[in-house]
Amino acid sequence: MVFCCQESNLDVATLVNKRSYWKVSKGDFFPGESFKNWSAYKSALSQTCFRFKDRLISRSDDANELGDVRQQSKSDMKRCLSWWDLTWFGFGAVIGAGIFVLTGQEAHNHAGPGIVLSYVLSGLSAMLSVFCYTEFAVEIPVAGGSFAYLRVELGDFVAFIAAGNILLEGIVGSAAVARGWTSYFTTLLNRQPNSLRIHTKLKEGFNLLDPIAVAVLVIASALAMVSTKMTSIFNWVGSVVNSAVILFVITAGFSHGKTSNLSPFLAYGARGIFQAAAIVYFSYGGFDTVATMAEETRNPARDIPIGLLGSMSCIIVVYCLMALSLSMIQPYTEIDPNAAYSLAFQSVGMKWAKSLVALGALKGMTTVLLVGALGQARYTTHIARAHMIPPWFAHVHPKTSTPINATLLNTILSICIAFFSSLDMLSSLLSISTLFIFMMMAVALIVRRYYVRGVTPRRNLLKLTILLLIIIAASMGTAACWSLNLHSWLGYVVTIPSWFFSTMGIWILLPQQNSPKFWGVPCVPWLPSLSIATNVFLMGSLKAEAFLRFGLCTIVMLIYYLTFGLHATYDMAHQQKPELSKTPEGMGRSVQEEF
Repeated sequence: MVFCCQESNLDVATLVNKRSYWKVSKGDFFPGESFKNWSAYKSALSQTCFRFKDRLISRSDDANELGDVRQQSKSDMKRCLSWWDLTWFGFGAVIGAGIFVLTGQEAHNHAGPGIVLSYVLSGLSAMLSVFCYTEFAVEIPVAGGSFAYLRVELGDFVAFIAAGNILLEGIVGSAAVARGWTSYFTTLLNRQPNSLRIHTKLKEGFNLLDPIAVAVLVIASALAMVSTKMTSIFNWVGSVVNSAVILFVITAGFSHGKTSNLSPFLAYGARGIFQAAAIVYFSYGGFDTVATMAEETRNPARDIPIGLLGSMSCIIVVYCLMALSLSMIQPYTEIDPNAAYSLAFQSVGMKWAKSLVALGALKGMTTVLLVGALGQARYTTHIARAHMIPPWFAHVHPKTSTPINATLLNTILSICIAFFSSLDMLSSLLSISTLFIFMMMAVALIVRRYYVRGVTPRRNLLKLTILLLIIIAASMGTAACWSLNLHSWLGYVVTIPSWFFSTMGIWILLPQQNSPKFWGVPCVPWLPSLSIATNVFLMGSLKAEAFLRFGLCTIVMLIYYLTFGLHATYDMAHQQKPELSKTPEGMGRSVQEEF
């Protein structure tokens, strides 16, 4: 009888949780004392400077991210993923249409047959970032990915800037991939690219409505909301089909290729190799979404290194072989920049391969959307857990164990953009967000190893800060010399040794204060410092419009942060602290204690 009563109580509690999931209150969108009423909000705004200082210098910690912050979701995500799932998620997130599009474009315009070296260089650069993500994901296995890691090591403000770029990149990126899906689908049907879009009289760039892109986004998001494990199975099937197409491309390329087409190998010189590397680097993007699934991984210490490092290692090899096969089929001067593989196979009598290449690209974009729907929702969930956006989006559904609210937010915004906008300009400007976050992740890793609050002497903290600033400045100087196409080596003679000796200074002068418990990046500080240099270098290769977008978006983010995010996160951080922390005077004392 007691057992029956307990079971009955459990069923009632479960039913209440299911019903309350969709219940919305004011606190779900305006949390904390600062938004209790207009008077409280005005009082909070009057303390903006004090609160900004508090959030600028205070830090979260591993225990807080794994405990109190995670509990904001009310229900837990289910630990159902293994290293096998993460490996295929890595393939699904990274291998999209980029390899089919960018390879021919860059081989023809910048690198020639040396495009293989471009993929090697950009792959090694991506691997440096993978190392950093892996250590953090193992040490702090939560859904927030880089947002949570930066919040722990560099503070709320830096994490917020990263969060804004993560959300923008995910929403606009998904919309761009969805519209690309429509284009490849029409190719598969042997139709014109815009034949399945609705033509209107709206302004150019917004006049081609895309209902198919909307449908693809809805289906991908629905799968992500229903079950993480089911999405993993669909991703595995799609990735296997895509891998079969890629294997065909490589095999057919080598069997019909000629080694004479590889000459001259460095057709555009070393500069062309690096220019192409900066572009094809973005074919490796997407691996960071795998780190957001650490919270749902059964054994993070084992599964995450195998899944992340294993998938990226295989992808680098696959990309290099695909680039080599294309270069062998046709001379680089004859490669079509827009449909490289299709027309290359047509030139050797395999016209039917055009549809197969389109199918591979289509499957690749499908898995990118699937994994993107999972990863971006988990980013959003943890950002909402920290109250940087309304906490309603942090809720995890008790039945599906997935963040349905966060998935809906990302999907609705992506649909609004994908339906109307061609995104040609906007999607090309998103790269700087990715590189900026990757660079900050490398900085955060060095800080994690060499600085521990309450342990590291202030003198060592000052040395670390100065040396890190020199590393970043030297990397920026090197990138500037390259992008400005300076023929003198004088700039490099100053910037490269400055980077080298600053990194050596950290290595020799500062003792490591924090050792990874399970898995760590080797050769610290050299590898993360090199990651800083490569990401800044690649940022320097982008056009001025990218930096303009980044600056404008940062201004918009700052306005939002100062009017909402700052006060919501301040309230959350101080909700259990003494009452004196709510006044500017008391806040000054509490900040000093927290620091």
